[in-house]
Amino acid sequence: MTVDDEVRAPALEASKETPEDYTLRFAPRTYRRWTPAVVGASALGGIAYMADFSIGAGIGLTHGTGNALLAIGFAAIVIFVTGFPLAYYAARYNIDLDLITRGSGFGYYGSVLTSVIFASFTFIFFALEGSIMAQGLRYALGLPLWLLLIVAPLLYLVIADPGSVERFLAYGDKGISTASVMLGAGVCLSLMAQIGEQIDYLRFMPPRTSENRRAWWTATIMAGPGWVVFGALKQAIGVFMAVYVLDAVGAVAAIEPIEQFTGVFKQFMPPWLVVPLALVLVVLSQVKINVTNAYSGSLAWTNSFTRVTKRYPGRLVFVLVNLAIALVLMEADMFSFLNKLLSFYSNCAMAWVVTVAADIAINKYVLKLSPKQPEFRRGMLYAVNPVGVGSFLASSILSISVYFGLFGAGIQPYSPLVAVGIPIVLTPLLAVLTRGRFYLRRTDDGIEEPVLDADGNPSGSLYECVVCRESYERPDMTASALGGEICSLCLSTDRDGHHVLSGGNG
Repeated sequence: MTVDDEVRAPALEASKETPEDYTLRFAPRTYRRWTPAVVGASALGGIAYMADFSIGAGIGLTHGTGNALLAIGFAAIVIFVTGFPLAYYAARYNIDLDLITRGSGFGYYGSVLTSVIFASFTFIFFALEGSIMAQGLRYALGLPLWLLLIVAPLLYLVIADPGSVERFLAYGDKGISTASVMLGAGVCLSLMAQIGEQIDYLRFMPPRTSENRRAWWTATIMAGPGWVVFGALKQAIGVFMAVYVLDAVGAVAAIEPIEQFTGVFKQFMPPWLVVPLALVLVVLSQVKINVTNAYSGSLAWTNSFTRVTKRYPGRLVFVLVNLAIALVLMEADMFSFLNKLLSFYSNCAMAWVVTVAADIAINKYVLKLSPKQPEFRRGMLYAVNPVGVGSFLASSILSISVYFGLFGAGIQPYSPLVAVGIPIVLTPLLAVLTRGRFYLRRTDDGIEEPVLDADGNPSGSLYECVVCRESYERPDMTASALGGEICSLCLSTDRDGHHVLSGGNG
């Protein structure tokens, strides 16, 4: 078997699947035919999920309404600010969060760590949303429209029972506690990795032009970091409804969305209609988000596995892996330890997302030590970049240590500040100390034509891959060490590295 045959076999297998959605590569201009509004609306479709109601309810019943609202607001601001640069890079350069992470301080193999963290996010919330669906099915059938059905109960309570607003605002009123706010924010900040799922849609944004500039920015902001505005509102509504149904169902059941909505539905509609509408709401919401969880999780797992093993097993394998892990969490009754699970997980999610955001905003645009044009292709990047990996590990380890009380009970609630604060300082500091030398292994990919066109959008010029014989656009291609051009996925599955260009700029 020749060198080309050894590389071609896994590459051809992978190429059968990836043109459908460009799983592990740049999303080409020829595929991105939707308008910014369509892409943005598709991305926002995922916010139908109902976990926010449980998260908000859990925080509110534990810490009181005032502390819960401050926690939700603080977390929303942090998520919006850190999500903006990531969403912009995805929409502008048409790559997913893993590919962004590679060139934003982590390196080709360093970002495997963060892919696993994102995959963990998808199966945790896959299990959470699945549990909520199971609660709805159990309630409606005795077995273990969505926007209208969410808004209607809220409007009814505010109009028909104004006292419910007063009870909501007064619940648990023991004064504002910074520790309580931070504990609540830690739970909300576990949703920071949701930006990865938004990006899985935003990478299909069309090129930004003078004609679509306003629509492009509106869709990018609203469907990117803007998702958290809707999320924060749902969390606050979750607190409101949990307080309303608390006396009727008890504290344990009050955090379940199915109990919240049926408790209000019973007040203004016929009894025979309550259960069917609750079932429709829960099932529609959960199906929408869990399709995204399955899709995004399989992308993350496949990306990591393919880079490490140089093999492409297909995304279906990892859809099943995600499903299996989620089922284990569901059987373990994750609702009973939901806040603790999310608080722990959030430390790692924050460390990752803030590190990438700091690299883009500070190292690329202020210090100019990180290349502004994102790079993700094998051979162009160092295996590991100490800037991102060092910042991520330091902030994760320290924030988790604070979370478990290793530095004393007094600062234990403040682990979110550690997870957010350290990357903001350490990411640029490490870039300065290393002088940015670990970002690019090469600055020349061996192809004369620039990656970006005159408008700064990824070029649409086509090149044929010498391995899989498929044509891909310029940003996905590099020169092969054996001659011709090779696509990024075939390069990833080149087990012996025969096609990888040598170091340097030659």
